[in-house]
Amino acid sequence: MPDPISAPSATVLTTAEFHARVHSISPRVAVFDCDGTLWSGDAGSSFMRWTMDTGLLSREATEWLNNRYVGYKRGDVSELAICGEMVQVYHGLRESELRRAAADFFASHIERNIFPEMLQLVTDLQQAGVDIWAVSSTCDWVIEEGVKRFNIPANRVLAARVAVEAGFATEKLLDVPTDEGKVVSLRNAGITAPDAVFGNSVHDAAMLAIAPGAFPVNPSADLLRHSATVGWPVYYPASIRH
Repeated sequence: MPDPISAPSATVLTTAEFHARVHSISPRVAVFDCDGTLWSGDAGSSFMRWTMDTGLLSREATEWLNNRYVGYKRGDVSELAICGEMVQVYHGLRESELRRAAADFFASHIERNIFPEMLQLVTDLQQAGVDIWAVSSTCDWVIEEGVKRFNIPANRVLAARVAVEAGFATEKLLDVPTDEGKVVSLRNAGITAPDAVFGNSVHDAAMLAIAPGAFPVNPSADLLRHSATVGWPVYYPASIRH
C-alpha cells in the first residue's frame, strides 16, 4: 500500500479534514466504490477463491477460472472481461445458494475489514438525507450483502450481475461496472451528476471525474499518481496508515 509520506505532491487529508471537506459541499447524491474504499481488500477475488476452496464451484469451473485469472494478472485478459467472467462462472447455481454463500463469506472474511471512518461518514450522510449509491465490479451477491452494514439498500447497488431465470444464475451479463462503465451504470440509473464520489483504484477514476467532490480513499499507486496530477486530495483510513 502506498505510504502518504512518499507522495508529497498529493494532499493527504486527516480524518477530521476528510469528513469536514465532504460535509462542506453539502452533497445530495454520494457514490461509493466498495472494495478498498468501504473496506480493505478485494472481496471479488476473495469470494472467487473462497467458492473454489469450499467446493461451491466445480473442479472444471475452478480450473477454467484459475487459468483466466492468471491471464488477467499477466495482462492478457481485460479488467472488464475478468469481472464479468467472475460472476458468469456461477451459472447453473441457485441464486438463493449464492446469496447464502455471500452472506457466510462476507461475515467471516470481510466484515472485520470495514473502515470505521467510512461507516461513520456514510451514516452521517444518510442522517443528513443524502442519497447513497454503491458501485462495484464485484458480483452483486457479495456487494449487496456487504453494504447492508452501511444500511445501503439493494436498489442503490450497481454491481456485476447476471440474469436470474427460474431461481438460477445464468451466463447472461446485465452489468459490469468498471472504468468508464461505472459512469454508464450510474447514468442508466439516472445518476448523471453526483455531488461526491469515493473510490480507491484507477478503475474508479472516470467515476471520480464526474463529481465536483472527488475523494480517493486508500488510493492504489496508479490512482495516487492520477490524484496528484489532477489535484484530488486523498484519504487513508487509520488501519491503512498503521
